[in-house]
Amino acid sequence: MSSDSSRRIQVPDELKEVLLQFSIAYLVEQPSDLIDFAAEYFNKLQAHRPTTATSDIADDQQSINSQDGDAEPPVVQGSRRKSVFAEAYDPEADDDDEGATAIFPKTDEQRARLIESVKNVLLFRSLEKEQMNQVLDAMFERKVQPGDFIIRQGDDGDNFYVIESGVYKVYINDKHISTYNHTGLFGELALLYNMPRAATVQAETNGLLWAMDRQTFRRILLKSAFKKRKMYEELLNSVPMLKALQNYERMNLADALVSKSYEDGERIIKQGDAADGMYFIEEGTVSVRMDQDDSEIEISKLGKGQYFGELALVTHRPRAASVYATGGVVKLAFLDVRAFERLLGPCMDIMKRNIDDYESQLVKIFGSKNNITDTR
Repeated sequence: MSSDSSRRIQVPDELKEVLLQFSIAYLVEQPSDLIDFAAEYFNKLQAHRPTTATSDIADDQQSINSQDGDAEPPVVQGSRRKSVFAEAYDPEADDDDEGATAIFPKTDEQRARLIESVKNVLLFRSLEKEQMNQVLDAMFERKVQPGDFIIRQGDDGDNFYVIESGVYKVYINDKHISTYNHTGLFGELALLYNMPRAATVQAETNGLLWAMDRQTFRRILLKSAFKKRKMYEELLNSVPMLKALQNYERMNLADALVSKSYEDGERIIKQGDAADGMYFIEEGTVSVRMDQDDSEIEISKLGKGQYFGELALVTHRPRAASVYATGGVVKLAFLDVRAFERLLGPCMDIMKRNIDDYESQLVKIFGSKNNITDTR
């Protein structure tokens, strides 16, 4: 074997599948603690992995159905979950900045109905507005006639369906178990797994369905998450305080951030409130103001790459200032208090030293240290 080939590492297909499915589960649920979620995920995976070729997927189906009222019916005759190796998607290798695939036109009324239909589906709850719009744009129309089979029990799952109109009967082992009347959805597990269908759905009347395929859904979800993480990593790399963190610690921090937007003049933090987290500024400018003599006085302005709200978390004091969005829409990355305490331990000394700097600024403004508390 040559030295080049000996250094070449082959990633097993089984590892690709496990990591892909874990990544999808993480992006869907967006837990606050990645390590705890991973431990729970892999423990469950070990406990429920098939021991024979006839093991079924009923447990997985039941867990999701318990949260989604119109979910696909449970499996009665199970089969081993099929591979998704061929469907791996690498967002870093995808240089298409447009992200989503073809857009299928819909009226405002149709979009409103789609949003209403999917709002309680577990997979859609964590989608941001941009992601949701991409998903809705990519849903395509399927017209059906009486007798058409939409899905058949045992077939490979490929699409998720939302009912626009029509009557549809659901069968398991040729036994009728339920009926959809002009509303509902089914097949959402197909957006996650290439698994056999748990039931048969047949059209009783003419009808119209909106469908979403698994690969498009994954591409939207993973591409968006990848772009957001890269953006946050660049933002965090520009924050001097975070130089104390290792690269992997900044990556964990990037994964914990949540995007928030505020309109011009909108209040972000209210003076006197308990501290619930800190903010990094992605775009725009904010104004920090304190109450004085029945009015507010601006004590500082902050812009892209700067941050606020951290000292209230360090000192455990209430917010002693208000912060407002100024000059247009402001985009922020929010880090909640639990993630702050878990991820920013190495930066704590730096933030404590900054307290004296802020108090010195306030002395210059108010002329005294009396009643000065943490402004951020």
